[in-house]
Amino acid sequence: MKTPTTGTPVRGSTTGRPIMVALDLLGRRAALRILWELRGEPLTFRALQQACDSNPSLLNTRLKELRATGLLEHADGGYRLSASGRQLLTAMQPLYDWAEQWQGGDVPPARP
Repeated sequence: MKTPTTGTPVRGSTTGRPIMVALDLLGRRAALRILWELRGEPLTFRALQQACDSNPSLLNTRLKELRATGLLEHADGGYRLSASGRQLLTAMQPLYDWAEQWQGGDVPPARP
């Protein structure tokens, strides 16, 4: 599977609009887990593999894709979120908050 890029067809979209490209990338196996595990300090490949409970081949593929799209960086200390990756996690915070409420059965009513 190739790295999704804006303007080219992706799973679920022939237009390649940015939102569809992002959803394709984030919907790939282990992509969100990798981003989640890197929300703190940088992790080496082995530490990330252990944290994600992933096989090396899959992890390598996802790291390559996430680096190619600018969400991750690799530097001293291992892999870490780029500025764009940190912005993504910030943008996803409302979804996280909703999920926490939803699990507790305390979902606010939808607005008309």
